[in-house]
Amino acid sequence: MHDFRLITLAPCALTLGLLAALPAHAAEEDPRFTLRLGAMQIDTDNTIRGSTNIAGQDINLSEDFDLGGKEWEPRVDGLFRISDRQRLIFDYFKYDKDHRETLGDSVSVGDITVPAGSFVKGELKYQVATLVYDYSVVDGEQFDFGLQLGAEYAKVSANAYADLGDLYQDRFIDEKTDGVAPVVGARLTFTPSEHWLINLQGQYLNTRWGSFDDYKGDLSRANAIVQYNFNKNFGIFAGYDWFKLDADKRGSDGVIGLKQEFKGPLAGVSLSF
Repeated sequence: MHDFRLITLAPCALTLGLLAALPAHAAEEDPRFTLRLGAMQIDTDNTIRGSTNIAGQDINLSEDFDLGGKEWEPRVDGLFRISDRQRLIFDYFKYDKDHRETLGDSVSVGDITVPAGSFVKGELKYQVATLVYDYSVVDGEQFDFGLQLGAEYAKVSANAYADLGDLYQDRFIDEKTDGVAPVVGARLTFTPSEHWLINLQGQYLNTRWGSFDDYKGDLSRANAIVQYNFNKNFGIFAGYDWFKLDADKRGSDGVIGLKQEFKGPLAGVSLSF
């Protein structure tokens, strides 16, 4: 597992004495700590875009690219219950994929020949870790609605190398950034019976809120899980997760942008104490 920085969030005192919320239900039997260990089958949609000016001519580019197939990657989330209405929620997601395309036959265009065996290979690494303070604005027997405020760490790196014989041999993409930014979110939790739990969550951050160098854009996330608890300490869950990164970097030569969506089903086990 690649290194990632631990995010430390000093829990904020959210003054939510606004809404006449439903009476809080007794939570003596609710676990203090829950850890979900699972994996996500990730499918990606990727678009690289850019604009520059060459010899007085404006050049614009927008290309979709495929990383080749779906990938199973680890996914972890945890919950620490401070009180009936207050929680700390942690999420971690990782994606690491490399892909290589090799030319089977030589290709000639005019006087230029690209020899057979030429190849282009690339690698994408993506990590997100989130820690939020969650306050239940509505805390009922079977329905819970929470608002979230916290911090999110994201790290993205992409590189690509081409070997085209005598024509070109070099790395032509080498971009990476990481940073921390405030994140806001909301959560809906349904407990229709003793054994079943349904959880929906959405989060959003803007890179301008944090330390992401010259990258400007946003990161959005939404997920849903259905969990079956065999007893108070052990359960299994399945669901769906979706992330979207959409950011641009402006430099002296122009603008380069990247839009990526990571989505797919997930499943795992839940441990509660």
